[in-house]
Amino acid sequence: MAIHYNYKTDFRLLSEFDYSDWVSRIVSSEGYVLGELSFIFCGDNYLHEMNRTYLNHDTLTDIITFDYSTGKTISGDVFISIERVADNAKGFDVREEEELRRVMAHGALHLLGYNDKTEEESLVMRAKENEKMKLFHVEH
Repeated sequence: MAIHYNYKTDFRLLSEFDYSDWVSRIVSSEGYVLGELSFIFCGDNYLHEMNRTYLNHDTLTDIITFDYSTGKTISGDVFISIERVADNAKGFDVREEEELRRVMAHGALHLLGYNDKTEEESLVMRAKENEKMKLFHVEH
């Protein structure tokens, strides 16, 4: 169906088309179909307030995913703090663009049923993130 991008900060994706194509391939690679998916890019304060309001967590986070999927149709809102992504990129010694793709893939994977609450789930999630990030470079 459609992927939407909303910006609550000065940040902008360089090519929404490339990201939409990539996220669509992540979804289809797991045997699901795309419904309505929104990525909302914001700052730490915005996401911190959402974390407190909706999840009762008083911490900074890089991503919050709200899942509206039904059956094999994936829909949801994925909120991403660009400030957290930038900080994490420095901490992991990777480019911000690479860390952003990891976080976007992470959100999509949550909608596809993957979790990261336990150590075992986190290992599977990280492997899936790595697998899906490689899809970004596939020629189409």
